[in-house]
Amino acid sequence: MSPQSPISIGLEASFASAKGLAQGTKGMKDMINSAFDESIRVKQTFLRENLEVLIKTIDAIVAAFRTGNKLLLFGNGGSAADAQHIAAEFVNRFRIERPPLAALALTTDSSALTSIANDYDYTQVFARQVQALGKAGDVAIALSTSGSSANVLAALAVCKQINIHTIGLTGGTGGKMADQVDYFLNVGATTDTARVQESHILIGHVICAAVDATLYPAN
Repeated sequence: MSPQSPISIGLEASFASAKGLAQGTKGMKDMINSAFDESIRVKQTFLRENLEVLIKTIDAIVAAFRTGNKLLLFGNGGSAADAQHIAAEFVNRFRIERPPLAALALTTDSSALTSIANDYDYTQVFARQVQALGKAGDVAIALSTSGSSANVLAALAVCKQINIHTIGLTGGTGGKMADQVDYFLNVGATTDTARVQESHILIGHVICAAVDATLYPAN
C-alpha cells in the first residue's frame, strides 16, 4: 500500500473536522430546542393547574396594597434574585406609570443577614426580619424551588403567628411548603431547578401586571 500524500491526509482531516462540527452543531441545536420546548411545556402545565389560585393570589396582594400593607419576599440563591427582581418591579414600576408600591425583599441587607446567621442560625435569617418588619395584613411571597428550604419554612411559621398572608412559589412535589401557605403556586411538572425558576419569574411578572391593571386601570 502506497503511503498517502500530505495533501490527501490534510483533506481527510478537514472532512473529519467538518463532519464533527456539523454533528456538534446539530447536537447544540437539539439541546437548545429541547430546553425551550421543556420550558414552554412546564409553564403551560402550571397555568392549567394553578390559574384559579393565581387569581386569588393577585387579589390578596391587591387587597394588601389597598389597605396600606406591604409585600415581603424571600428565598435563597436564584430565588433570592427573583425576590429582589419582583420587589423592584413594585417599588419602581412594571409597565405603567403609577405610584410606588410597598414591596421589600428580605434578601438584600447583608448586615442583617450575616448578623442573624452569626448570632443565631442561618435558618433564622428571614424569620427575624419578618418579626421586625412584618405586620398583620401584609403579604409574603416565599420562593423555594424544592419547597423545603429551612429558612424559608421558618419565616413562613413567623408569618402565620403574625397573621401575614402567605404565597408559596415552589416546584416538583412542593416539599414541606405545600401545607404551610395560604396560596400554593407549584410548578409541579418538573424538578429541574432552572425550569422552575423560569416559571417563577414569569409568575412574578404576571402578578405585577395584574396588580397594576387592577389598582390603576386608567393607566
